[in-house]
Amino acid sequence: MERLSILGATGSIGTSTLDVVSQHPDRYSVYAVTANTNVEKLAGIADAFNAKVAVVADKKLYGSLKEALKAGGCDAKAEAGADCIVGVAEDSHADTVVGAIVGAAGIRSSFAAAKAGKKLLLANKESVVCGGKVLMDLVRNSNALLLPVDSEHNAIFQCLRGATPLMKEKARIILTASGGPFLHRESLEDVTPEEATHHPNWSMGKKITVDSSTMMNKGLEVIEARWLFDVPQDRIEVIIHPQSIIHSMVEFEDNVVMAQLGSPDMRNTVAYCLAYPERINAGVAPLNFAKVRQLTFEEPNLKKFPLLALAYEALDRGGYACIRLNAANELAVEAFLAGKIKYTDIFKICEPMMLSAPSENPKKLEEIIEADEEARILATEFISGFIGE
Repeated sequence: MERLSILGATGSIGTSTLDVVSQHPDRYSVYAVTANTNVEKLAGIADAFNAKVAVVADKKLYGSLKEALKAGGCDAKAEAGADCIVGVAEDSHADTVVGAIVGAAGIRSSFAAAKAGKKLLLANKESVVCGGKVLMDLVRNSNALLLPVDSEHNAIFQCLRGATPLMKEKARIILTASGGPFLHRESLEDVTPEEATHHPNWSMGKKITVDSSTMMNKGLEVIEARWLFDVPQDRIEVIIHPQSIIHSMVEFEDNVVMAQLGSPDMRNTVAYCLAYPERINAGVAPLNFAKVRQLTFEEPNLKKFPLLALAYEALDRGGYACIRLNAANELAVEAFLAGKIKYTDIFKICEPMMLSAPSENPKKLEEIIEADEEARILATEFISGFIGE
């Protein structure tokens, strides 16, 4: 019985994980679950899956969580605060950690799980975007197993499985992107939060859905791919594939391309990571090629979606530039969703923030956290001035 700690259990990845776990009660049990603020849903999950620990990130909600657990007759221990989430990530009672916290808030727990030598199912892209080489070195040195949950990186991982070191060295990664809801929309000046949070193919949280629409999500995935697979950015390409059936591809030295295909459902990638190196049913309907009928591709329009190009530039500039870009985007998207800035202002905020970063690389977790905190202070000030203009 594999014991899981699910960080971010109330979000879309957490929900997909719990769905797969519920289909295989003979293989998996849930030791701990965490959430940011959704106390009622967290308590319900803890009760339904007989979790031993439930943690809410907001310390002020400790009492509410304790009451919710008691009201549901759940025996899970209530905890609160970021340090408690880190504690769950490194707790020896769990074999596997699902890192599904959204944003930079998930960095410390990802590092903690890696340091503890866990099997880490990582959906928190900020851990790799900001952690880069520091995180990957830690994974290797701790004998941890990092399995990427994002559909694109999971696809690449599957395509590279079995490839020799030399094959990997010369491989070219092709990340597919749906293009989001505005692929063929001419003007983006008047895009509303409601429009930007409706993805044509995937069911995701609001922040990542907005990132998908601006193609910043794909830019962050380029940065991730560089570190996850130790491939320089000049061998990482992005191609628009609106159907979201091919999740990504790898081209080898002989120009043969291997692709991983499947329905756009995150339960597939979660199930693959949970059972690795085996495969289990995720409850997803088989892909019907007769209904798919066609697979189309086109190059991304970098003039229309400049955040993608900005991510490549951040990689060129170094780790601190990636941290600045990630923080600026996170806060800019937050401001957009709150109706404080226009959709096109997200890039106008991210570009100068990224360009102002020192051209260096952090060497340890503390430097990464410090750089992220500094970037958020600067981005908050910049956005405040931007709104006031």
